[in-house]
Amino acid sequence: MYVCMCHAVTEDQVKKAIDGGAGTPRQIAKGCKAGTDCGSCVRRIQALLGEHGARPCPTARLAAKLGLADPEVQDVPAPAAPKPVPTAPAGPIAPVVPLRVA
Repeated sequence: MYVCMCHAVTEDQVKKAIDGGAGTPRQIAKGCKAGTDCGSCVRRIQALLGEHGARPCPTARLAAKLGLADPEVQDVPAPAAPKPVPTAPAGPIAPVVPLRVA
């Protein structure tokens, strides 16, 4: 069965890449270009990676957090909260002066 129609990559080719050590969609793409064109096959590639013991994709982690995933995925820890982004100190703002075009 085809996984990537853009580059005619089959499920067997993706599984061989996983067996060869690929653990992410990007590593699979390096070998066979699957997932590098329209991107519609990336979710299937992530699912195949998950079936072969790779780290679940963010969608699976979100489903586990919401209680919608399979029991096997339920024990996946949620990602850490993002660190706050520092903001610039408030101060005087220079007025905007329109440019003159000659």
